[in-house]
Amino acid sequence: MRLGQFLLVAVLAVPALGAIAAAAIPHDRAGRLTGAVAAALTLLATLPLVGGDHGWFGYGPRPAVQPWHQLDRPWVPGLDLRFHLGVDGISWPLVVLTALLTLLCCGYTLWRVPDGGSGRALIALLLVVEVGILGTFLALDLVLFFLFFEVVLLPMYAIIAGWGGDDRRRAARKFALYTLFGSVLLLVGVYVVVAAAGTADLVALTGGAGLSRGTQLAAFTLLALAFAVKSPLWPLHSWLPDAHTQAPTVGSVILAGVLLKMGTYGLIRVAVGVAPEGARWAAPVLGVLAVAAILIGSLVCLAQDELKRLIAYSSVGHMGFVLLGVATLTATGIQAALIGNIAHGVITGLLFFLAGAVKDRAHTGALAELSGLRETAPRLAGLLGFAAVASLGLPGLAGFWGEAFAVVAAVRRGGGLWTTLAVLAAIGGALTAAYFLRLLRQVTHGRPSPAVGRLAPGLAGAELTAWAPLVLLALAVGLAPALVLGYATGPVDALVAVLR
Repeated sequence: MRLGQFLLVAVLAVPALGAIAAAAIPHDRAGRLTGAVAAALTLLATLPLVGGDHGWFGYGPRPAVQPWHQLDRPWVPGLDLRFHLGVDGISWPLVVLTALLTLLCCGYTLWRVPDGGSGRALIALLLVVEVGILGTFLALDLVLFFLFFEVVLLPMYAIIAGWGGDDRRRAARKFALYTLFGSVLLLVGVYVVVAAAGTADLVALTGGAGLSRGTQLAAFTLLALAFAVKSPLWPLHSWLPDAHTQAPTVGSVILAGVLLKMGTYGLIRVAVGVAPEGARWAAPVLGVLAVAAILIGSLVCLAQDELKRLIAYSSVGHMGFVLLGVATLTATGIQAALIGNIAHGVITGLLFFLAGAVKDRAHTGALAELSGLRETAPRLAGLLGFAAVASLGLPGLAGFWGEAFAVVAAVRRGGGLWTTLAVLAAIGGALTAAYFLRLLRQVTHGRPSPAVGRLAPGLAGAELTAWAPLVLLALAVGLAPALVLGYATGPVDALVAVLR
């Protein structure tokens, strides 16, 4: 087994073993520390996976997959299913982001355990969620992809229901029901593809694999709906605000930072890659839904009066920009979706960390009760201001590139429909700035409210340790987008070639 193959196995095995060890160790502090060490080792294992000067797809006379590293072993020979893992310039940034956010959440839990249960159980569940998310990004077999996709359901349900807010059980049930609905659609879509193509190998399936137009239309519809639930994309998003609001801080960070990316990643790699005819057919509808998500999400945010719900609804708009980029079916648009995914994971993860810190200190998330934060906790207010302007798309920070590229891609696509969608998306970007500036005006300015007046000005070392990497990444990706886009150029160009 070569080093790259060993690392692919280690990236999944280490957090799985860490989850077992954290749950089995009787002492809570030791269990939490063991889980955090496993998360750190997982992050270290993801970093050497970068490499190679070619993309994931290499299309010559026939389609061929060219991952940097891959592991392909028989899994269920009777059904021609294989344990096939691989990593490339599209998946690697998401793999690293997943490992980083999980480590930060585990480290944060070493310092503060939310009410509801033991810290070691919470860290064990976070590591199981990490296994499912990483497996989804690495799987090159469609059935294996489906299984990893489903692994996250029960542990995330347990995190929300066990350590969440007062209404946590209803939010957890809503999350589970929506996700199960998407799972059924995904399972049927996988069956349609595998039954028609006779293989579950994403290497062979990418580009259509000889599937008829009718099969591709049906498969794309099922797969896109399934991924829309997970992303979530409007109008299948209604589980998101409740889940984010009720989840503990670390649950919200994982949920927004990387779990939602499973849907957008699946849309690009599986739905578009396997059913390009269906993608071309559905592109105008996807574009319209994307712009509707941008505008509706922004308008709802302008009316929100609760901090975490506002940040949750902002994800609907940001995922709308990701969908708009995918819907254009152009290299610029798909690159916009990829960097938008990473930027959203970094910035929204930071926003939920900060929202959790504010709520823990003030014991309320109502915007009307949080005025004057800069007077009593200027460091916390400054970080919140940085995260907000990064999320609204200020040039020079990570949030700018995904939104800007998506609008440019729609303009370049041409035609009355796409030009109109580009204009409306740009208006949605302005509304995004409006609701984040409203948030800052209400929370950080003015006279300190009674809830904010009793806050201490300092920040804990554990908080700074968890937040600093996200601040630096938001700056780094904003100033040097090639950190993300450079790795994905080859795979995206090859994917777009299939779509023509």
